[in-house]
Amino acid sequence: MHKPKIFSSSIRDVDFGRDVKIVEPVNLYECKIGEGCFIGPFVEIQKGVIVGDRTKVQSHSFICELVEVGKDCFIGHGVMFINDTFSTGQPASGDRTLWKSTRIGNSVSIGSNATILPVSICDNVVIGAGAVVTKDISIPGTYAGNPARKLN
Repeated sequence: MHKPKIFSSSIRDVDFGRDVKIVEPVNLYECKIGEGCFIGPFVEIQKGVIVGDRTKVQSHSFICELVEVGKDCFIGHGVMFINDTFSTGQPASGDRTLWKSTRIGNSVSIGSNATILPVSICDNVVIGAGAVVTKDISIPGTYAGNPARKLN
């Protein structure tokens, strides 16, 4: 009988602003969390990620490397950020030169279960629940669907 290698979720090497609230368990490492943020349970935020002041990240969300989230944002439950677009037809398998970055502006609200591919989203945008954002968003407004399109 073989024993598995067991890793525990943890909080390590994180640069926290003042008044951050976290509900465990979470896996946060080598990232920066701004002042007044809320991080819900079962969230993973990977190294190099920057989360702006007063941003709320709800449960079961995943924010991978190369993501920057602005101030006063809301990341709903189960939101997934992607940095590997499988540009070679398969996973990058650790070749970080194939990964791409994502930038989320200020006052952006992302609905539950949305998927955010490597894009840039301007300030004052609402992303509907379940939306899949595949292209940059440069005009404020509400976007929904798969692929996400502007509604108003």
